[in-house]
Amino acid sequence: MNGAVKFQLLRCAAAIAALGVLINAASAADVVPYANLGRDVAANCANCHGTDGRSRAAVPSLSGQDAAMIVQRVKEFRDGRRAATVMQQLAKGYTDTQIEAAAAYFAAQAKQ
Repeated sequence: MNGAVKFQLLRCAAAIAALGVLINAASAADVVPYANLGRDVAANCANCHGTDGRSRAAVPSLSGQDAAMIVQRVKEFRDGRRAATVMQQLAKGYTDTQIEAAAAYFAAQAKQ
């Protein structure tokens, strides 16, 4: 094997190793909480539950509610143990970490 081929193989190996590091970092970012995770996930709830969880319609407000209760109910929706029209599908898109972060965010908001 000549030097050019060895160098090419070395470059490919380095690129694959770097890609592996990036993939692992991206995967870790998906499950590791960050400072605004709760706020960012909760923003997805605004269409139905209102800005910062303060509903203006028949949908329940989440602001100031007990975080453990919110977590329990969302997991019940996600796992199909609680009937709903839309929440079962929406809840399936969230990890336990995301649900817990959003619940903590809503619990910390002033009650409506």
